[in-house]
Amino acid sequence: MDKETRINTRIFETFPELESERLLFRAYKKDDAQALFNLRSHKDVSKYMDTTIPKQIGDAENKIIDYQNAFEKKKGITWTIIEKSSNSPIGDFGIWRIDRQNSRGEIGYILHPDSWGKGYMTEAFNTLIRFGFNNLNLHSYAANVNTKNENSKALLLKFGFRLEARFREDFYYDGQFLDSEIYCLIKSDLN
Repeated sequence: MDKETRINTRIFETFPELESERLLFRAYKKDDAQALFNLRSHKDVSKYMDTTIPKQIGDAENKIIDYQNAFEKKKGITWTIIEKSSNSPIGDFGIWRIDRQNSRGEIGYILHPDSWGKGYMTEAFNTLIRFGFNNLNLHSYAANVNTKNENSKALLLKFGFRLEARFREDFYYDGQFLDSEIYCLIKSDLN
C-alpha cells in the first residue's frame, strides 16, 4: 500500500483533542461514566442502538475502558462531545472498526435528546468526518444504521453518504433478527 492510501497511525500516539465553534471533542475519562450512562440508557437514544444498554454505572465505566483500549490498539477513536457553554458531555462520535487494508472506518454517534435540534451533530460531523479523511487518511466511511432510524439516515444523506446496501435480518439483537442499512462516504464525495 502506498503512502497516500495508508492509515496515519501517528494519530494514535496522543489522543486527538479537537474543537469546533460550540463543541470540544476529547477522550472519555472515568469521570464521564455517569454522563455516558445517562446518554446510553436514555430511552430515546437507545431505541435504535441495537446494542447492550447499560443497566448500571459500572457498564458505562466498562464502555469507557473499551473505548480507551480500542484507541491504544489503534482500532478506533471515540470522542465525547462536550458543549463548551456548559462544559458538559452531550454525546459521542466514534470512528471504529478501522480497516487498514482498505483505509475505511465505520462511524457511530449519539447525542442526548436535550441537545437535539441545535445543529450540534452537524457541527460534529463537519469536524470529525474531515479529521478522518484529512488526518487519519481514511478513504471511506461506513455507517450501519437501524432501518427505522430516520433522523440518522437524514443526517448521513445531508453529508453526502449514499445507501450502499440493505441487509435483510442480518443482525440478531434482543430476541429478534433486524434489517440494517449500510451507508458510505468516499473522500472524493466531498470534493
